[in-house]
Amino acid sequence: MKVEIFFVILAVICALYSVMVRMAGSGTGFYLIWLALAVGFVALAAFRRFDVWSRMPKWINVGCHAVMVLGIVTTLVLSMMIFSSFRNEGEKNLDYIVVLGAQVRENGPSVVLRFRLKKAAEYLENNPDTKCIVSGGQGANEPEAEGTAMKKYLIEKGVDEERILVEDRSENTAENLEYSAAFLDKDSDSVGIVTNNFHVLRAVGLAKKQGYKNVCGIAAPSSRRFLPNNMLRECLGLIKDFVLK
Repeated sequence: MKVEIFFVILAVICALYSVMVRMAGSGTGFYLIWLALAVGFVALAAFRRFDVWSRMPKWINVGCHAVMVLGIVTTLVLSMMIFSSFRNEGEKNLDYIVVLGAQVRENGPSVVLRFRLKKAAEYLENNPDTKCIVSGGQGANEPEAEGTAMKKYLIEKGVDEERILVEDRSENTAENLEYSAAFLDKDSDSVGIVTNNFHVLRAVGLAKKQGYKNVCGIAAPSSRRFLPNNMLRECLGLIKDFVLK
């Protein structure tokens, strides 16, 4: 009975966390995966309570447990890889930094995006010869293009407007990097990708995949409350990138 209670507790936690992520208004439907996990834990509790496993054909029983173990191990390994980039500061005196876009609201950049912009402003202050590319288009739920809002924010923080280049067409990380490449030379320019710590590993990997020869990550902070959600999303993103490689 103790195992069933444990699964039910996990289900409740996942369901409540899903609500919290949804209320944050990130603009995506990824919060639904936590509801799916909640349903999964309820199912595991029921399977345990009514001894369903023992009545299954052995090959199905073994297969289901193997998939669950593989999923847990894969998530742990990918999470360790993601954590390894959490403190990346990038190289000094880069030719360019590319600040990846995120949600823009009526009152300006979201918390996630402000973390990135503050890190970019800090880097630009310490490296006066580096130029900055702000990258992000306008989503259906955004008042203006992310790149435009990001430029305004950096200017307010004291960054010289002449140092800021705007890419305002992209809709995802791959496009951020693809369209930003029009402002630089991927073969010879040194480039730093500014994004939140949980996103650095994947962003740098995509940049290398697109032909950036001299690229590094610059990790901005992130909200601890939403770190589990962001980590899980990045794990799935890494798997997708690997499959589509």
